[in-house]
Amino acid sequence: MLAFSDLRTAAYCPRQLWYARQTDRSPPDSVAAVRDLATRYDDALANPDGVDADAPGSLDDDLLEVPVAAWLERVRGVREREPRFADLCDPAGVDVFLSGRECHGVASKVLPGPPIPSLVSPGRPPEQGVWEPHAVWAVAAAKALAWERERRVDEAIVEYPRYGVVRRVRLTTRKKAAYRRAIRTVRELDALPPRLEDTSKCASCRFAEECGVKTGTLRSRLAGD
Repeated sequence: MLAFSDLRTAAYCPRQLWYARQTDRSPPDSVAAVRDLATRYDDALANPDGVDADAPGSLDDDLLEVPVAAWLERVRGVREREPRFADLCDPAGVDVFLSGRECHGVASKVLPGPPIPSLVSPGRPPEQGVWEPHAVWAVAAAKALAWERERRVDEAIVEYPRYGVVRRVRLTTRKKAAYRRAIRTVRELDALPPRLEDTSKCASCRFAEECGVKTGTLRSRLAGD
């Protein structure tokens, strides 16, 4: 049985997964605050002036990665476009452990019937859609939920609360193919994989120094020669 987190990490970089397995993989304390923010969208909209105030909808502007006004505007847009917005604010379950045929892990939320898993990321969203590792994560959670409930689950949701962004993920053929690749990668990971060279992924990786990958720009590398 494979973990959601292993599949997500393998889709990002197999070598990162190799190193991650040798460390404490507990999420940082800040992740709990982001997950809490993902259940307070409606409170924040009801109290838009409650930044750092003693009110149910108060927002910690240090937690947000965009100005408060922009964040509120984005969440208003989510409320208008997303038919399950009320369920995102009041889900049937929070931090729900799901166990499927191939993988298991925790869904940040499970929305009530028809059931949909929602996954909360503390990171930045892409311009459109979701990052491929998050798409793999979404497919894994949807498949596990479908296995448990014995019914089709054809989509999931990925939330980026610090940016006020919520994205639907439909289980397309391409996304399911990426999930299958991640499954194969994790199952075959019995030795340290080749490193990635000079990619944006490496620059933000906490294992970059241990991995030994060169992350500088071409100009900075030439300047150092």
